Amino acid sequence: MRIVFMGTPDFAVPSLEAVANAFEVCRVVTRPDAVRGRGKRLEPSPVKAKALELGLSVAETNRMTPEVIDQIRALGADLCVVAAYGCILPDALLELFPLGCINVHASLLPRWRGAAPIQRAVLAGDELVGASIMEVVHELDAGAYCAQVSTAAAGKTSVELLDEVGRLGAAALVDAINDIAAGTATWTQQDETLVTYAHKIDKAEMRLDAAGSATDNVRRVLASTDAAPARCAVAGKGVRLMHAATCDDSVAQGHVVVSHGRVVLGCADGALEVLEVKPDGKRQMAASAWAAGLRGDDLAWERV
Repeated sequence: MRIVFMGTPDFAVPSLEAVANAFEVCRVVTRPDAVRGRGKRLEPSPVKAKALELGLSVAETNRMTPEVIDQIRALGADLCVVAAYGCILPDALLELFPLGCINVHASLLPRWRGAAPIQRAVLAGDELVGASIMEVVHELDAGAYCAQVSTAAAGKTSVELLDEVGRLGAAALVDAINDIAAGTATWTQQDETLVTYAHKIDKAEMRLDAAGSATDNVRRVLASTDAAPARCAVAGKGVRLMHAATCDDSVAQGHVVVSHGRVVLGCADGALEVLEVKPDGKRQMAASAWAAGLRGDDLAWERV
């Protein structure tokens, strides 16, 4: 079976590896090299880097132009596999493949269609997250799915969950492709009454807030990423919370208690213990190390 694979970020790499190990990948389509990280240098997407490592043919594009579609048509592929490619696929492309076009979507559809399903699930306190192997259709993430896999979300960061779900989805993807090729795949239509949308995370949503609940603030910490970090100001200085947990300490809203290497922030309905931080302009460190530099008997924290 000849497959065109489309993907860009780390989440898509396990799916590319799995498909390349089981089938013939005749072309990998990914987003062009971009400035990533702090080096301010052009770097290939994770999918491009893996494809080159595997010796696969790579095409880079931001848009599915008629010229790109013609190039893909000439490949004579049987199936298209998409995993977080980052580009709307026009109907003219979807019609090229005899076995259709399928997507590895990082949610348990119909919950969390859209751009940030794992982070939205963490922010909402979902017990389970997962991946759906779904048919790509004109409407956003609205296609029927033929497989779903899930894992517990409690206590895991969105970065950890993206990695775990990416690997689970990759294994389910290979089985789904085999079923599609054999004509034995069973498709489930999404219940439109249960649809929720995972809109892109805004940085403002991730700001920690003493007027909010301890649970909601901890969820922000778990859901945070480099692009949208969970931040606040403690004693007037900005800091990103890397890890935190709710605790039973009694601390007034907006107050900070530092004791025996522990740092506890008072929220509207309880408190959270800071476990790991990255103060502005400094390295990431354990809360116990950070606590040694916090001085004063009346420390406060606030939204920034």
